Order: sequence, then C-alpha cells, then structure tokens
Amino acid sequence: MDYIDYYKVLDITKSATEAEIKKAYRKLARKYHPDLNPNDKEAEKKFKEINEANEVLSNSENRKKYDKYGKDWKHADEFEKAGYDPNQQQYSRQQQSGNQSYSDFGGGDFSGSDFSDFFNSMYGSGGRSSRGQAKYRGQDFNAELQLDLASAYTTHKQNLTVNGKNIRITIPAGVENGQIIKIPNHGAPGANDGPNGDLYITFLIDNNSDFKREGNNLYADVDLDLYTAILGGEIYVNTFDGKVKIKVAPETQPGTKVKLKGKGFPVYKKDNQFGDLYITYTLKLPTKLSAKEKELFEELAKLRNHE
Repeated sequence: MDYIDYYKVLDITKSATEAEIKKAYRKLARKYHPDLNPNDKEAEKKFKEINEANEVLSNSENRKKYDKYGKDWKHADEFEKAGYDPNQQQYSRQQQSGNQSYSDFGGGDFSGSDFSDFFNSMYGSGGRSSRGQAKYRGQDFNAELQLDLASAYTTHKQNLTVNGKNIRITIPAGVENGQIIKIPNHGAPGANDGPNGDLYITFLIDNNSDFKREGNNLYADVDLDLYTAILGGEIYVNTFDGKVKIKVAPETQPGTKVKLKGKGFPVYKKDNQFGDLYITYTLKLPTKLSAKEKELFEELAKLRNHE
C-alpha cells in the first residue's frame, strides 16, 4: 500500500483543528464530487482520496494512530501488542513460539513498507500465525447530499454515486440541515473477509423558499392589503401542502401572528406528525391612487379628525 499524506490531500497542516478538517473536507468534496465531474477519472480518484483522508483525520483516535504509524495505522493495536516503536524501529517482545525476537526477521531495521510486508507475512495473506488471519473492518465513507427544503418535506428515494458505486437510498421526510444518517455496510470492503465499513451521509438543506424553518415549525410573513386589514375577509396562504384559506378579523394590525396547526414541517420518522406554521401579517399599502380614491381617503381623514 503506497503512503498517502492525508494532510496534503486535504491541504491542511498537521496542527489543523477538527473544524478546519471538516471545512477543508466539505470544500474539496464539493469540488471533486462525481455528480459535478461526470466521466472524470482523475476527479473520481481525488474524491476517493479526500473521503479516505477525512475518514482518518476526522476521527481523533484514528488520527493519533495515523500520526504515529503512517500508512500502517490500521494495525496500530497489533503494533502496540508487539511492542513496536516506530521511533526506535525495534521490537521489545519476543515470539511466543520461541526465543527469536521480531528484529531477527529482517535485521531489526524496518521501514514503513518493510514492516507492512512483515506484518502481512505474519497475519495477512502471506501466511498464518497461531491466531490465524486477522480480519479487518473496512473504512467508513463520508458523503454530503444537498437538498432543497421542499425535497426534505417528503419521503423520497435518490440515487447516489459513492466511491464509484451507485446506491439507492430512501430519505425520510423531515431530515434536518447537518443531520447525519448511517447506511450500514456501504463503506469500503473489509480485509481478509472482514465486515464492510459504513456510509455516513451529511445532509445540507438549502432553503430558497419563503419559509423560515426552526425544528419542525415554519414561519412566514404574509402581506395584507389595507382594505382586508381594516374590513376583514378571507385570504389564501401558501403551505408545502398546498394553499390554505384563512379568515382575517376586521381591524387586524400589522405584526399580528396566526398559528396554523399541523401545517409546519413533518417530524422525522414520525408518521402523520407535523409542526405548526406561524404567519405574521405585514401591511401592504395601495399605490398609484386615482383621484376618486384620494378624495375618499381625504373624506375618511376628515371624519377621523372630527371624532
């Protein structure tokens, strides 16, 4: 396995914080995503490297192992049991089957590549130890999926391309911005018949609607014309479930709030449960008045001033 500098892949330093790692990953994942680079093998390869780098560096334990053991970080637990110190490049523990030390297998000076070969000969495909072949779980994959708010309102299916493979997933209604969903067994394949990793999808919800979402509740401003605000009447209000007719009381003031129960956003994985929609009335004054309209308003003004 060739050594890949995960810090270089994400274009960050070794002192990068978790937030900086996450920011760098999201930026590069969007740039090289297969959906934006169809039939581009180089972009596909880069996308795989970016996901692999994020998988390692975004996990604090994996990052420590990678910083210490490099490309052989997955075998860190075995190295520790064997007493291997990469800084000293020697083994302190002897084989249980005899008095020969691990350093006797190759002169005691193992480079990263040499040690990987040595480890495979002991526990991998090159041979079998007293414990048999070790099975290793595959790496987890991380991906991002962008949805608009209207799409997040209903349960639907989508096709995704992850690591060169097409998968079809069901997205439950009510998924939130930043929410992460795990798809079991859709990560990298395991080694030596080990289990596959998992796929973690982070949802990015773009809100280009007239609604503001807070949890399961929606908020919107609705214009009232002057005459309906004064005299009352009926208006139609948009919701994600179609238009709804509501009554407006006479002399409704600007800023008045009305709750439409059950017309908000669906509750995640709760059938037939919804939040509420909160309407705030704003006053829309008439413009381009005719001479007759101005005359009538002047008469109204005189009536109010004489009261």
